[in-house]
Amino acid sequence: MAYIGNTPAENYASFLTETFTVSATASYTLSHAVANENDIRLVINGVVQQPGSGKAYTASGTTLTLSSATVSGDVMYAVYLGRALQTVNPPSGSVGNSQLAASIITGQTALASEPADTDEFLVSDAGTLKRIDYSLIKGGGITEADMYRKTATSSDSDVNPVTDWERVDDATFSKLGTGISVSSGIFSFPSTGLYLVKLKAFTRVNSGNYDNLRLRGSNDGFSSNDDVLGLQSHGVISSGNPYQSNYIETFFNCTNVSTHKVKVVCGLQSAQDLYGDTNDNVTTICFIRLGDSQ
Repeated sequence: MAYIGNTPAENYASFLTETFTVSATASYTLSHAVANENDIRLVINGVVQQPGSGKAYTASGTTLTLSSATVSGDVMYAVYLGRALQTVNPPSGSVGNSQLAASIITGQTALASEPADTDEFLVSDAGTLKRIDYSLIKGGGITEADMYRKTATSSDSDVNPVTDWERVDDATFSKLGTGISVSSGIFSFPSTGLYLVKLKAFTRVNSGNYDNLRLRGSNDGFSSNDDVLGLQSHGVISSGNPYQSNYIETFFNCTNVSTHKVKVVCGLQSAQDLYGDTNDNVTTICFIRLGDSQ
């Protein structure tokens, strides 16, 4: 038949039922507050009871009062008539794509930056929908890349470590991520990971002399461990003042940012030259994080 108003939404309405543990008493406590006894239907031993004062029972708030006490063995339950709309649930598997609005997704706040590690995504695991934290699936791509350069030419015979470094600050340069830090010539990493470390140095060797350039690393802050990660040396030169380009690169597995460090050591016979410039990338060291530490 025709009616005025919105289409009823209680197609799947279910009434909440509460079963009582019966004893020899006329007073019981309801799990949900009601306005009066008309909000529930009380059934004792399969018989629907009449509500109201002077009838079978009254109710107010969470207090249910019977006109006569029950006895052990009675079966009593209540159906909450006034809570029907609060227990509306569609049958399992009945909601499909056509029942969902696109605004469920498009109407939500969009992230403007990388998700937090505890932000969750939904994934299908062999057909079962599961949640997963972003920390477990993030990765891929380079997250750290940085470069330093030696600021001036030095003519020291042995330097351990080389200390006059500055981050490249040309207009076309930009680091990626937090960046590498350096203190007294010791380079520290912002996060654990497997790093590609590349050293390029420009030297000049006088006649009859040599140069020696080393990239060194440690897993204890150079307190006792001091490994040669890479070495390049040019031997005795018979004549002239030749210029040399030195290239060293290696993988460095940083598993602890407090203890894993890198430095540059230079050995030059008779105070030969190790070039640097505060405006140009002459002698440089760069760091690229390739992925997680192994």
